[in-house]
Order: sequence, then structure tokens, then C-alpha cells
Amino acid sequence: MGGSNTPLSYAIINFKLIHTMSIKLVLLKSGDQIIADTKELVRGEDTHGYILNKPHVVVATRPMFMEEDEDRTSVEITMSSWILLSKDENILVPTDSVVTVVEPVEDVVKLYEEKLNG
Repeated sequence: MGGSNTPLSYAIINFKLIHTMSIKLVLLKSGDQIIADTKELVRGEDTHGYILNKPHVVVATRPMFMEEDEDRTSVEITMSSWILLSKDENILVPTDSVVTVVEPVEDVVKLYEEKLNG
């Protein structure tokens, strides 16, 4: 799929403004944490959804440490393509699927950019 006949093109045709948000961490109602170059889909004053470019699911786990290392606060981060079997780079997510959109910590942004840029 490409050009102006993609489902995403049809979805945004009645919306006049897309606000660029940059790289954001999107927490979905499913519990997934998604990092992506995020754009806000707006009509009038209302946000109707988000367009996630190259979305990746972020999983953070606390590694097991020996007793002497219990005070450490590090976490292990893994990232993978959010929808593994899709070749689409832009995914439309309606606002009713989103809990919140936040600024990710710089280390997570660096990992995401490194993953995208090889």
C-alpha cells in the first residue's frame, strides 16, 4: 500500500490539523507501552487519535541481583516492532485506546533511535 489510497489517508481526510509531538511513550489501555514518532490527530479543539510512526513496544523489567546489589535501581529494556507482522510504518490509534502520552527518558529515546538507525 502506498500513496494517498491507504486506509490511513482515508482516516485523516476529514481532519484539518496534525500536531507533531516528536518521540513519545504512549501507554495504551491494554498495558502496552509504545515508543514512536507520534503525531496528534486533531479536528477543531478535539484530539481524535494518534499516528504512531515506526511504533515499538517497550518492556522494562528489573533484573535479579545478588543481595549486595539490592539497592541498585537499574532496569532492563527490550524493544520490538509493535505489530510484528505488519509492514505499515504508520499506525492510527484512537484516543479511546490511550491512557496517556508522555515524554520518555533520554536513555530510552537513544535506544529507540539506535534500533531504527541500525
